[in-house]
Amino acid sequence: MNLVVDKLGLMDKNTSKCQQVLVLLSKAVGTMAHRRLDPIQEAKGLFRRHGGLLRTSEAMRAGIHPRTLYAMRDAGVVERLSRGLYRLADLPPLGNPDLVAVSLRVPSGVICLLSALAYHEITTQVPHEVYLALPRGAEPPRVKQPPVRVFWFKGKALTEGIETPEIDGVRLRVYSSEKTLSDCFKYRNKIGLDTAIEALKLYRERKPLKVDDLMHFAKVCRVEKVMRPYLEAVL
Repeated sequence: MNLVVDKLGLMDKNTSKCQQVLVLLSKAVGTMAHRRLDPIQEAKGLFRRHGGLLRTSEAMRAGIHPRTLYAMRDAGVVERLSRGLYRLADLPPLGNPDLVAVSLRVPSGVICLLSALAYHEITTQVPHEVYLALPRGAEPPRVKQPPVRVFWFKGKALTEGIETPEIDGVRLRVYSSEKTLSDCFKYRNKIGLDTAIEALKLYRERKPLKVDDLMHFAKVCRVEKVMRPYLEAVL
């Protein structure tokens, strides 16, 4: 015992063996308490290195034990944005939490129609679902919260006109204003012709007018003849 204590630098010639043992026990208890706190602190550091957002699968791969993640959730250290998606609770509030959550859960999707209109601020409608374009034939997303409404696009109607702005530290995929207007006229029976016409008028008032882009996407979406009279009316 004296040899071990000497090597640890805890031996004092004037200290009794009982006192030496108490010192060792105190050190051991302190180390154990420190280890009990380490997982959450380490997990918070991992979250911060990933922008404060992690999916459950990403957290597991990063080395965060499920018990630690759920303890952080129960203690309010992280908040659940949607199923399997967590964010540090002490970060500034998200400006577009639904778009962020869906973009992270369904990275192959593109924000479209009413949700894209709202993002570009060219509608008075308030979407109660996230409108999402997916490739035709893709597996439907398993997202319950926030609710998602899927539209199946194909070809150039799917791939053209995508913008990738960064919102709340997350890269979104959203159709441009001009592409979205064409989509709205294409899906006018789904969202209402009045909504498409209103969006076109607000676009004319609030955005730089890009007639060539509008006509290009009208051709891509095969609504050139439908849109032309409304374009001529607002130009």
